[in-house]
Amino acid sequence: MTMPPKAILFDCDGVLVDSEAISFDLLATDFARYGVVMTRPEMERRFLGGTIAGIFTGMRADGVALPDNWVETFYDQLYARLSEGTELIAGVTALLDKLDAAGIRYAVGSNGSDRKMQITLGQHPEILSRFNGHLYSGQALGCPKPAPGLWLHAARALGVAPEDCVVIDDSVSGCTGAARAGMRCLGLAEHHDGASLQQAGATVIHHLDEVAGQIGL
Repeated sequence: MTMPPKAILFDCDGVLVDSEAISFDLLATDFARYGVVMTRPEMERRFLGGTIAGIFTGMRADGVALPDNWVETFYDQLYARLSEGTELIAGVTALLDKLDAAGIRYAVGSNGSDRKMQITLGQHPEILSRFNGHLYSGQALGCPKPAPGLWLHAARALGVAPEDCVVIDDSVSGCTGAARAGMRCLGLAEHHDGASLQQAGATVIHHLDEVAGQIGL
């Protein structure tokens, strides 16, 4: 029988809040201004789980003439759009209820900025408050995924050993970071088969309702 972990470490975008479609739609519109047409699957393959600064560097390397202030101006657009309404991923509240009932701690580890998490999760104060300040940004800490440092920092903040944590992430970079941190990972694949997440070392799930069974609750 699977023993429940002592902590669950959540990614934010695409795991707690349904923000990724908004981000990719905005990217597609913005790229078009510079003559770049990119499909949603291609953007997901290249950028899912990364950072806006990383996207800038990659596109510049591809010869796209993004202006020097592109990261700042894109964030301004993104924050404004997310502020208009960002829904929760289905099953978040029920899962947190089960974790609370079992005495399992939890935190967020995101490659997004602290401000972005406050904007998206801040629209759901009943959820935000339950994390009790345990929201950690790989950008702010200088260790974005796939480096393991973000997950290790979150575990230390909760006072839980890495081997007693389970990560839930929807990106290859997040799942890879979990593996490098010595943590079990559930790869959330709501809209695809999850093969890339499995290759990164995750156990694939397709809905947050599956988490309880996977962790022995």
